[in-house]
Amino acid sequence: MLAKVKFIDVKKTGFFSTVRERVDNYFTENNISKTGNTAMYVKTVFFLGGLLLFYGLIISNQFGLITMWVLSALLGMFAAFIGFNICHDAIHGSYSTNTTLNKVLGYLFNLIGANAYLWSIAHNVVHHTYTNIHGHDEDIEIAPGLIRLNPDEKANKIQRYQHYYAFFLYSLASLSWVMRKDYIKFFKKNIGTHVNNHPKKEYVKLFLFKFLYYVAFIVLPLVFVDITWWQFIIGFLTMHFAEGLVLGLVFQLAHVVELTEFPDPNEEGNIEEAWAVHQMRTTANFARKSPIAAFLCGGLNMQVEHHLFPKICHIHYPIISEIVRETAIEFGIPYHEYPTFGEALVSHFKVLKRFSRPEIETAA
Repeated sequence: MLAKVKFIDVKKTGFFSTVRERVDNYFTENNISKTGNTAMYVKTVFFLGGLLLFYGLIISNQFGLITMWVLSALLGMFAAFIGFNICHDAIHGSYSTNTTLNKVLGYLFNLIGANAYLWSIAHNVVHHTYTNIHGHDEDIEIAPGLIRLNPDEKANKIQRYQHYYAFFLYSLASLSWVMRKDYIKFFKKNIGTHVNNHPKKEYVKLFLFKFLYYVAFIVLPLVFVDITWWQFIIGFLTMHFAEGLVLGLVFQLAHVVELTEFPDPNEEGNIEEAWAVHQMRTTANFARKSPIAAFLCGGLNMQVEHHLFPKICHIHYPIISEIVRETAIEFGIPYHEYPTFGEALVSHFKVLKRFSRPEIETAA
């Protein structure tokens, strides 16, 4: 098992204490809660309503195959949006001050095929602590051996063209999550440096919610929709391809782009920087000023703010991002961002190409 990495603030910048005080003052002076507001509740109704609508239209068996195919893609995309906009905040405890409501909304993650308990470990604990550190952050270990997202990972011949096929593999992310990833993570001895010692009730939840998902998205469509088995497979795969591609692109554009770094611990296993500064070096925003990106991505296009303040609801990120950016400039700390989604996507493609061959990586 890997030794835990420690963050040693050798420079004593005072960045995080300052930016945290300024952000806290913003909420106090404006008498605003750090959790969700009316706009957040409207988003919740919109995305949940959309998912139920598309699912109901498919189950109604009232449409032709082309329409059903489009509805399947929309269903997958809305499942991803629910993960971004509702479950992500709920599992972080930032959706509401009501812990019960957070827990209930977090369970939606299970009903769209993933496991909220495992996500809280792999994402909230491991990824948010050890961002972009090879061997610790499993979020940059996508299809090991096929996709290389870290300069410390050993390269192989298969990856020479990963910048061309990676996006297809990203589209399999949701399907893998539903069918294999959660089972593998659950029964591993550890996730990063976190030792797995699951409560008995989590075993029940894992299999129960997976069963409910399989019933809702496999059994019921086959029972109520007048389609052949191969038509069902096309629809099911379309749903997951759409969901997986949305998930993969949004998450990878936050940490695997040209501006972000992949720090290595020193011989003592330490990162000689404050944790918050490490987050600033390893995280990037995209389309920060786009209302559409903020609405669809649930604030995940503003990962800088999210990594510094995961307990603050994403609905507030557009405002506090200016506070974070100005404070970072003041302290001489990088604030990575791409003005548009397209620019971030191009940058990610370039990183995939650079990491595909050691000679390109060395020359970069």
